[in-house]
Amino acid sequence: MEIFSMEGWYFLLRWFHFLAGITWIGVLYYFNFIQTPYFGTELGGQARSAVVRGLVPNALWWFRWGAMFTFITGWLIVLTKLGHDGVPLTSGYMTRILTGGLMGTLMWANVWFVIWPAQQVVIANAEKVAGGGEADPTAAARGARAGVASRTNTLFSIPMLFFMGAASHLNFLGNGLDGGQGLYWIVALVVIGLTELNCLVGSGTAGQKPLATVSGTIHAGLGLTLVLYLVMTFTL
Repeated sequence: MEIFSMEGWYFLLRWFHFLAGITWIGVLYYFNFIQTPYFGTELGGQARSAVVRGLVPNALWWFRWGAMFTFITGWLIVLTKLGHDGVPLTSGYMTRILTGGLMGTLMWANVWFVIWPAQQVVIANAEKVAGGGEADPTAAARGARAGVASRTNTLFSIPMLFFMGAASHLNFLGNGLDGGQGLYWIVALVVIGLTELNCLVGSGTAGQKPLATVSGTIHAGLGLTLVLYLVMTFTL
């Protein structure tokens, strides 16, 4: 394999996609599985301000740029498959990869347009309070919204990774008649869209209860994976 061949191009894209994705999802899981539960403890509550001011900004840098490079390289892979290889949009491969890609894109958007702007307010508020200033009254609500978006991304990551892996390794899934994906995409878009809507505008315990705990978030992610798998199985 020559590195400047098409095979080399695919390899480099996948390599950088894996590196960026591991960085992004690793930090996402750190936030949700380790840092947030720790803040809920007595010792964690005492350390929260120092951690938010000292550790979180650096973690968020790796978090958001990991998301950006995962997003860019992922869509370059898809576009190369479509343009160079001529893989049709109606193929089982594209149905599987685009299902994962849709959730990955929503996760990327949540990072850059929900979590990062909200966390900037939270960090600035922590710095202000530590310096003797008055607390920003909007910081708590912005932090809560960032938390819901982060847990939504954790939920999405489970089916996203399933369908990314399934694209090349579950060739039977979604290989129905070409052109018959309409019903699948209608149902999938509704289910995924409602999950994202809760992230953006959901309020109160009714919308956020499944995401209130680590176990609840994981179970919700596994449930969404199963739902999309069954929808793809029975509609294609």
